[in-house]
Amino acid sequence: MSIKEQARAAGLAERRLATLSTAAKNAALLTMADALLDHAETILAANAGDIEAGKAGHMKESMLDRLLLTQDRLAGMAEGLRQVAALPDPVGTILGGGTLPNGLTVTKIRVPLGVIGIVYEARPNVTADAIGLCLKSGNAVLLKGGSEAIHSNTEIARVLREAAEQAGIPAGSVQFITSTDHAAVTELVQLNGLVDVVIPRGSARLINAVMASATVPVIQTGAGVCHTFVDAGADFGMAERIIVNAKTQRPSTCNAMETLLVHRAVADAFLPRIVRTLQEHGVTVIGDETVQGVCGKVQPATDEDWATEYNDLRLSVKVVDGLDEALEHIARYGTKHSECIVTEDYAAARRFQQAVDAACVYVNASTRFTDGFQFGFGAEIGISTQKLHARGPMALPELTTYKYLISGDGQVRS
Repeated sequence: MSIKEQARAAGLAERRLATLSTAAKNAALLTMADALLDHAETILAANAGDIEAGKAGHMKESMLDRLLLTQDRLAGMAEGLRQVAALPDPVGTILGGGTLPNGLTVTKIRVPLGVIGIVYEARPNVTADAIGLCLKSGNAVLLKGGSEAIHSNTEIARVLREAAEQAGIPAGSVQFITSTDHAAVTELVQLNGLVDVVIPRGSARLINAVMASATVPVIQTGAGVCHTFVDAGADFGMAERIIVNAKTQRPSTCNAMETLLVHRAVADAFLPRIVRTLQEHGVTVIGDETVQGVCGKVQPATDEDWATEYNDLRLSVKVVDGLDEALEHIARYGTKHSECIVTEDYAAARRFQQAVDAACVYVNASTRFTDGFQFGFGAEIGISTQKLHARGPMALPELTTYKYLISGDGQVRS
């Protein structure tokens, strides 16, 4: 079946899927969660093939970590589907309305977006997350995963599609594109009239490529050049815990910290401590001249480093004169994803949160919390860094739009 034929089949299925009851969708999601675990052996075997190919192709360790599936990670994927089943169904939610002076009643309700194309890289868990969220929100889904995870994604999609259809989800609601040709992405994102929206999830390179070639609407999930600013009023112990977590807990994720900014007033006291701790955790530190002068074994930073999402145990460190310079740096190099200030100064914290233009702005907490699970949303499609329609973790409500239902008793416009 061609990609266009898959999109057409998804559109036919979506018309029926949009009217399914919440109970029917939830029952299917629970069946799908069980199916993931029942088919663990075949899924993990497929993943082992992808891992072997990744190692042969000298894939970075951080990317191999994104690619790797284990029994525990499969259990987490299944739990994600169960959590989505337990969440309120947004479809049909009344958002507003009323009765007009002429007697017409107007009701604004949530409805599915339609057929959603998901383009993503390296992370097989996205396959399960995307399918679960799209089905619960009444959308058909057309998946295009990266070639590095083709065996894992194909098997996960097969298991979930078959389980969903056996549980009553309309056939065709879940489509997976098996082609590894880059031209397949271009074809998908130009299927006007067949695909309602495309959501890219992955590297800046992937997202930019989709944005450049798409003719259908795109919800941009962004690369994460995330910053932590240690203010003059920071508690050093707290700052150290937050920084180590934000950089090392899982460096391959988009919400991991990539740049550390330190107020000049505390640089001499704090930098040697934090750089030493980071290096003990295996982090390669890249710094400006001040950082290099205060700390040993620090590589020199370039302008390119400030704009780089490493997805690895690498960190850029810069000393700034104060909050204003920190805000200027974030505005220039940030990707509007997640930013953090560590401070005991209430006024500085409030100004940082008000002035920083990002989906998630933290005070005294790790940027690693920018996540659908952590926010209580269940699984997510990604983190939207744009401002229209959706921003931040994209869960069920963000996968809907709305329409107006108008009822009358014969009114005509004069």
